[in-house]
Amino acid sequence: MDWKKSLNIAAIGFVAWLLIIEWSNFQDDVASQIPQQESELTIPQPSQLPTLETQQVNQFSDELPLLIDTPAAVVETRVDARLVTVTTDAVEVTIDTLGGDIVQVKLLKHLTKMSEDGGEPFTLLTRSSKNEYIAQSGLIGKNGTDTREGRGAYSTSASQFSLEPNQSALNVDLTLNQNGVRLVKRFSFSRSGYVIGVSYLINNSGYEPWEATFYGQIKRDSHEPLVESSGGIQPYLGAALREADKNFAKHDFSDIQDETVKSSIEGGWVAMVQHYFVSAWIPPGDQKNNFSLRKLSGQDVYLMGFTGEKINVASGSYGEYMAQFYVGPKDQAKLEELAEYLDLTVDYGFLWMLAKPIFAAMKFIHEVVGNWGWSIILLTIGIKILLYPLSAASLRSMAKMRSLQPKMERLKETYGDDRQKMSQELMGLYKKEKVNPAGGCFPMLLQMPVFLALYWVLLESVEIRHSPWIFWIDDLSAKDPYFILPLVMGASMLLMQKLQPMPTDPTQAMVMKIMPIAFTFFFMIFPSGLVLYWTVNNLLSMFQQWYVNRQLASASAVKK
Repeated sequence: MDWKKSLNIAAIGFVAWLLIIEWSNFQDDVASQIPQQESELTIPQPSQLPTLETQQVNQFSDELPLLIDTPAAVVETRVDARLVTVTTDAVEVTIDTLGGDIVQVKLLKHLTKMSEDGGEPFTLLTRSSKNEYIAQSGLIGKNGTDTREGRGAYSTSASQFSLEPNQSALNVDLTLNQNGVRLVKRFSFSRSGYVIGVSYLINNSGYEPWEATFYGQIKRDSHEPLVESSGGIQPYLGAALREADKNFAKHDFSDIQDETVKSSIEGGWVAMVQHYFVSAWIPPGDQKNNFSLRKLSGQDVYLMGFTGEKINVASGSYGEYMAQFYVGPKDQAKLEELAEYLDLTVDYGFLWMLAKPIFAAMKFIHEVVGNWGWSIILLTIGIKILLYPLSAASLRSMAKMRSLQPKMERLKETYGDDRQKMSQELMGLYKKEKVNPAGGCFPMLLQMPVFLALYWVLLESVEIRHSPWIFWIDDLSAKDPYFILPLVMGASMLLMQKLQPMPTDPTQAMVMKIMPIAFTFFFMIFPSGLVLYWTVNNLLSMFQQWYVNRQLASASAVKK
């Protein structure tokens, strides 16, 4: 039996199986199933406004508040009059002064589609009649602002805030007077950052000690992200958090629906993850925080949040509490800076230890060449050079096996009916010629983790979203509109087969012939950046095979 070819086909089949798994998650037309993004914030009716369900005071630090509808009589002001808009270079944020929730975030540097196609700022957080994805925060407990009777109604100096040209930071203060205690809920913004500081400044001028607990949570329904399809791929959508025994724990909506998730850890974070973008609450790193993921019974509402340690402010004194809320692209460097292991929301899967240095190398190349398409090509070349010793060993083994084909055919004709004798003679031939039948396969298998890691890097990198290469490829994160790259990739696979002898087994030969056609169809719906990588890799493999064959031919000629 030709073990080399069987193992090679098994390796190709393994890759095909992985691609089929990805393909099974594809959508024929994702955009037609995604709700259209609304240009204006839709204001919910008073009966839809959130408040908090009554709980025992001593339980507030252990349990995030549940949401119930507020009676219409509680709300006395017009809802639109409560909204405050803050604009920086990076975001446009809308805050509801009833409770101080972030009810809409538009990412000004990330568009719904290419700008020439009419792209608008991408709305990540929204509160509309169709969808709800907001960031809530407040105070609960003995002197909390959020109770069954309602939420704190804050006041502010203006309804519009923006950074002036000479400003690098901006604070937006919401104020509330509470029985001699002045509360300031402060939202802090930077010019081009995606981190929003959310802090409480407590000035207790009353006669009694003041006590409450801060909570922050992401409230979301299960709607698909308001973003166009990226090459037909639908990656992970769901919650993630750091747990005591796991640095990065993912829980999708179905997991949360089945079982509430609770965790308690010093520091930590809780996030809502989708393709390219993430929102996350980051509490103080030096305090013990309680995290919870749960679904409200009978509602399409998921809550992902935390409660911090109790805040105590003595009479006549001053207290402060601060958390951070990140809402924006999956910027690995910034996420790593914000909290330990938060950068793992850029999910490279089990090959993250290879993917992270690969991404770092690709980013370095981009800083030099300034184009992500050429960065992918140069990175692929660099990887092929690094792995050349393995590739060369594989190709030499394949060439030696090819040279033994006539002798193997004669053995098959002579001992075809006696499998035991055939195997003995084949092993003797391999030993005599000093050939390892698996030598052509194992080096290829050793390269596979690197190629799969690069696949995930290209899939997860927000930097590649809406990035052009050359000519008709104006978005490396979208599929090739004319399918030129997939056809070139399929042709390169056919040419590679021409350079290698086909297996003598008819079934194996048929599988080898079908592979280029199957891969071509798979890659037609893949992002063009992935297809570019695979095409360049195939072309480099063809060149390496030609070069090794030439070396072996020269060595053979010298011996003669």
